[in-house]
Amino acid sequence: MRYYYVYMMASKTGTLYIGMTNDVTRRAKEHRDGAIDGFTKKYHCTRLIYFESHEFVWDAIQREKEMKKWTRARKEELIRGFNPSWKDLLDLVVDP
Repeated sequence: MRYYYVYMMASKTGTLYIGMTNDVTRRAKEHRDGAIDGFTKKYHCTRLIYFESHEFVWDAIQREKEMKKWTRARKEELIRGFNPSWKDLLDLVVDP
């Protein structure tokens, strides 16, 4: 079964990025390596700090859109509930 992920990346200064992918490990590595031009590269959002999985792509797309509309405080609340220390979760599943 394939899963789809909504994830958040953060910079060292706390800038947040929300995205959606079918391979969160690959995508987080791409962000970390600066392989993707755009927001995450410009603002150095290189730490995977949150992710959630969805069985259906449309559910993940809707969730991503929903989360992007949230206030900063609500995003931080979600992150703190999942990853209180804002550790880079990619380090937990992949050797650096």
